This record gives sequence, C-alpha cells and structure tokens, in this order.
Amino acid sequence: MYAIIDLHDRIIFFLLIILTIVSWFMISSLTNKDHLSILREGHSIELIWTITPAIILWMIGIPSLKLLYSMDEILDPQITIKAIGNQWYWSYEYTDYDNSISFDSFMTTPDS
Repeated sequence: MYAIIDLHDRIIFFLLIILTIVSWFMISSLTNKDHLSILREGHSIELIWTITPAIILWMIGIPSLKLLYSMDEILDPQITIKAIGNQWYWSYEYTDYDNSISFDSFMTTPDS
C-alpha cells in the first residue's frame, strides 16, 4: 500500500511540474506576442521537448511496472477457485482438495 501511495505522489509531482510549465508557456505566449521568437527553427529546443516527455514517461513507467509485478505475487493462497463464465450461468471449481468440488450457479427469479 505504501508503494502505491509513493507511486501516486511521484506521478502527481510530475503532473504538477508539467502543468506549471505548460501554463506558463500558454500565459506568456498570450500576453507577449514576441516571447517565442527565439524558438523559430530551433532544432535543439525541438530535441529537448521530444526527449523530455520520453524520459518522464520512463520515470513513471518503470516504477509502476515494478509495482505491478510485485503485487502479482501470491505467496501462499489458502484456497483456489476457478470460475468459468458460460452463456447463462457460472461454473465454479475448487481444485485444492483430493476430489475436486465443482458446481454450477444459475440465475433464478426472486419468487422461485
């Protein structure tokens, strides 16, 4: 749970930084028409704003994948249930026992 909260805090941190930078660019370009004149035909700035989002996505993606795979581990389950959805009913199987238990669950009306 702590890892999920930590990942959430990191993602919100990056989102706030991106929101601040984009808002600053939007407001400054609306108030000052010649503000972005230095960016015309700027290949270096295009390289920077192409690589920066990729780096940010890697910084968000790697910890989230690590957390996803660490949460997938089940160390010692007490019981295993196999649920199969058929067209009009569900089939359940308990395979942990010597003789596996299985049954079907049909939908009925409340008055029956």
